[in-house]
Amino acid sequence: QVQLVESGGGLVQAGGSLRLSCAASGLTFSSYTMGWFRQAPGKEREFVAFINWSGEIIYYSDSMKGRFTVSRDNAKNTVYLQMNSLKPEDTAVYYCAAGVRPVVVRYEYPYWGQGTQVTVSS
Repeated sequence: QVQLVESGGGLVQAGGSLRLSCAASGLTFSSYTMGWFRQAPGKEREFVAFINWSGEIIYYSDSMKGRFTVSRDNAKNTVYLQMNSLKPEDTAVYYCAAGVRPVVVRYEYPYWGQGTQVTVSS
């Protein structure tokens, strides 16, 4: 079955950086768009970024643009999210997801990881 496993979360001070990884198995990774989403306590899950199967199409939510970078290594079946200049409002559980189309809508992603907690202290 499809498995997406995130790692790399943790506690960081404001202004710091973290690199999240998402390792995929059970699917043809190089055929899928990979998305990152996040969910803060009491809030809906929101779009962060996606990268299409080839890495040629990348899109970020406006609030992450310039601070976050998404990339992928199809040989390793892994997608990454480099997060710089972190702010306390970036605190959330971060999820990776796999879908067919490069879109921001979470309902278009049928496969999800379990999430990794990112906490940014002020």
